[in-house]
Amino acid sequence: MMSSESENTYSQRHYGRGTPSRADEALGQSEIFLEFQERLSRVAPVNRSTLLLGERGSGKELAANRLHYLSKRWQRPFLTLNCSALSPSLIESELFGYEKGAFTGAAQRRVGRFEAADGGSLFLDEIGSIPMEVQEKILRVVEYSTFERVGSSESIDVDVRIIAATNADVKALAARNMFKQDLLDRLS
Repeated sequence: MMSSESENTYSQRHYGRGTPSRADEALGQSEIFLEFQERLSRVAPVNRSTLLLGERGSGKELAANRLHYLSKRWQRPFLTLNCSALSPSLIESELFGYEKGAFTGAAQRRVGRFEAADGGSLFLDEIGSIPMEVQEKILRVVEYSTFERVGSSESIDVDVRIIAATNADVKALAARNMFKQDLLDRLS
């Protein structure tokens, strides 16, 4: 059993300062759970976008957290966005930011989640609920690491690992042209 000081040192070494507490970690002892944790540990150092599939309440956000904090990006930002909590019209400006005057109420430039997560990871929860036109812009970030703020034609380069999750059957959505097959391929 680790002492409190040992646990703190372990936590800082593996998760960094200012990171989630041990209470935010997934706990379990079943063989399936331990195999999944091991798989996450193997995937974490691979600097690629990742798609987590699972039912509601299955711990996808905890898995995304583990992927980030076991990666080389662990000291950089880990931002999350619950895509199903936003209206389709707000998702684009939340992800990509916007320029002053881009729409009514845009009184100043706003940095989006992709720009704020530069160098780190962005967890997009419930990516299956994102409108197709926004999926196209996300695909561009995955492929070319670049995007434009809403109301701008200036390209912004970012280095962001996208960790996406959903409980939707994205293969079935892609077959019905409700999810971009190219984005599914890049995230998978």
